[in-house]
Amino acid sequence: MSGSIASTTAAASGAAASNTRLAGDFNTFLTLLTTQLQNQSPTDPLDANQMTNQLVQFASVEQQISMNQNLERLIALQQAAQLTASAPLVGRRVEVEADQVPLQNGRGEIRLPAAGASRFAEISIADGSGRTLRQQVVALGSAPSGWNWDGRDVGGRALSDGAYRVGVTGRGANGEAVSLPFTVAGTVTGAEQRSNGLSLSVGGLAVGFDKVRRLLPDT
Repeated sequence: MSGSIASTTAAASGAAASNTRLAGDFNTFLTLLTTQLQNQSPTDPLDANQMTNQLVQFASVEQQISMNQNLERLIALQQAAQLTASAPLVGRRVEVEADQVPLQNGRGEIRLPAAGASRFAEISIADGSGRTLRQQVVALGSAPSGWNWDGRDVGGRALSDGAYRVGVTGRGANGEAVSLPFTVAGTVTGAEQRSNGLSLSVGGLAVGFDKVRRLLPDT
């Protein structure tokens, strides 16, 4: 949240500085205009339309800067409200759309859809370098279900908590590959306002608030 406030404050400061520069330029313009009017030649007076257009342009720019400042204040308030609204999610289990599964307290969960064109789901879990740690084939039922990962690799070694890459491939009745959507589940451990929006921490997994699909009952 502090990073967001700092960036918003910097933007507001920039807008304020622009407004200050504009005011200085406008005063300079008025001084030059007054001097020109005082010293203009009676036979070649200044063009009134041109002066009016310049005044209108200054006023228009000033209004735009003021509007930007107001928008920046509204954005900062909205971001603060989003962060406050996310507080009740901390400690709650959620289902999110992600290509990583959070391993928390030695447990990870992948949510699978009901059987359709896919009769089986082939699940693959890998580390950050892409090395496969675990593979599992799961039969899909008549209703959505979850596959619980015990946090162990193919050799039975317990892995550290964190976020691990996950891939799910559907398999048809004849073993053919079928596209299969999936989600992952975990407990929200924090929230942070970033430049691209609100981000939830689900253990070692950082996911955008817009990726939350469902609140799950506590187990």
